[in-house]
Amino acid sequence: MKQVNKFYKDPKWMAKRIRILKRDEYRCKECLRYGRSVAAATVHHVIPLDQRPDLKFNSDNLISLCNKCHDKMHDRTNNKLTKLGEQWIRRMKAEK
Repeated sequence: MKQVNKFYKDPKWMAKRIRILKRDEYRCKECLRYGRSVAAATVHHVIPLDQRPDLKFNSDNLISLCNKCHDKMHDRTNNKLTKLGEQWIRRMKAEK
């Protein structure tokens, strides 16, 4: 867990995070699916960093989310993806 926390303080990640938020116009991609325009503050790894560290800077694996939607992607009790988080993986793979 320490390694992950260190990653999010890395200047390279911080710059990438800003690029993704700009790409997504600072709007939550999940909320946009339902026609809602909600400000995004978080950049989410669709395939989690601990599962695929090689995708940590891959733009195709990153989406902007509001905090509420980001919390819906993870079960915070066991740090696993929720069904919604798994749906995003399937959606991402289907787009390729």
